[in-house]
Amino acid sequence: AVRLAKADLARGENSAKKCAACHTFDKGGANKIGPNLWDIVERDIGTAAGFSYSDALTAKAGNWTFDALSAFLADPKAFLPGTRMALGGIKSAADRADLIVYLRGLADSPKPLPGK
Repeated sequence: AVRLAKADLARGENSAKKCAACHTFDKGGANKIGPNLWDIVERDIGTAAGFSYSDALTAKAGNWTFDALSAFLADPKAFLPGTRMALGGIKSAADRADLIVYLRGLADSPKPLPGK
């Protein structure tokens, strides 16, 4: 919650450019190698319409909470063994918070930050 409160949306948007090789971010956007990330925060894991997820991801219960997103982005293969996500991980907690705050804003009604 503290990192998210201090996160910088502009830095997160800049970081997301690396993700654009595999993901789209716009409402109704197409899936690419990875699913569209519009409204990802609090979405049920493995539920982007029309995307063919790995068995590991479809078997994962829960939703993409702020903590789950941070853990996945830190080390996708440790968080979810069997994932096809090619990202090696974002080691910096501050960089992950920036990206997550940017992703949070990609929604008609962004979810409240923890503690708000």
